[in-house]
Amino acid sequence: MNLNAFATIRPSTIVAGMTRLMIPGIGAALLLGATAVFVPACATSYPNCYGDGSGGYPYDWKVLLNRDNLDGWKPFLGDSKADPAATWTVKDSVLFCTGNPTGYLATVGEYTNFELEVEWCFDPSKGAGNSGVLLRVQKKDEVWPRSLEAQLESRHAGDIWNIGEFPAKVDPARTEGRHTIRMGECAEAPLGIWNRYRIVMNGGRLELYVNGELQNVATDVAILPGRIALQSEGSYIMFRNVRVRELAPAKGATEVSK
Repeated sequence: MNLNAFATIRPSTIVAGMTRLMIPGIGAALLLGATAVFVPACATSYPNCYGDGSGGYPYDWKVLLNRDNLDGWKPFLGDSKADPAATWTVKDSVLFCTGNPTGYLATVGEYTNFELEVEWCFDPSKGAGNSGVLLRVQKKDEVWPRSLEAQLESRHAGDIWNIGEFPAKVDPARTEGRHTIRMGECAEAPLGIWNRYRIVMNGGRLELYVNGELQNVATDVAILPGRIALQSEGSYIMFRNVRVRELAPAKGATEVSK
C-alpha cells in the first residue's frame, strides 16, 4: 500500500478516483448523478487508513475513537437535560452524531502540539451538513468554548473560526470578523464520500489540510494546552479514524498562561 498516495490528490482528480472509494459496481451510477446511492459509500473501507504516513506507520499515533464506546471523551450539550447518548453513538469504530441538541464531544486529555487526523462524512439523504473540529479548547464548557475551529460545514471545510477571541493571526484579506475562509478551491468529495482532515497545531502555527490540500494557516496562535472537540451543530454527521500524535514543541515556542 502506498501511504502517501492520498496526500497528493487534488480537487480535479477527486471524481476520477471516486470509484475506488465506493462499493464495486455502483461507481458508474454515482458518476451519472444517482445521488441516492451515495449512502453506502460512507460504509466502505478507507484505502489509506493511515493517512499520508507523515507520522510513521502507525506506531506513534494514538487512536482517539474506540470501536464501540466513547471512553476518553466527555460530552457537553447546551441543553443540560438532554441525554448525550441520544446525540452521540459509536458502532464499529464509526461515531454518529445527530446534530441535536447543540454541543460537542471533547477529549478528556489535553494536547498542545499535535498532528490530528479526522475523517468525516455527511449522509446525502439528510442533506449537506455542518460541524467542526475545535482545537486547544479551553474551559469553561459552554456553547461555544474558547478555541479555534477547523470548519466542517459542507463546501467550507478548511475555513477557520475564532471562538472567544483566541489569540491568533490570520490573513486579513480572507478574514471577516471571526471567520477566515480557506485559501484554495473546495477540496471536499461529494456528499456520501469520506473526507479527511489533517490538522497540524505546532507552537504558534496551525495548518489545515482537506484531502491532502493545504487550505488554511494561522500564526502566532496562543500556545495553550487544550482539548480536542467535535461539534454537534444541527446536522447529522459521521466520524471515523480519529487519531492524534503529539509533537515536540516548535523551536522557540513558549507556552503562555491561560
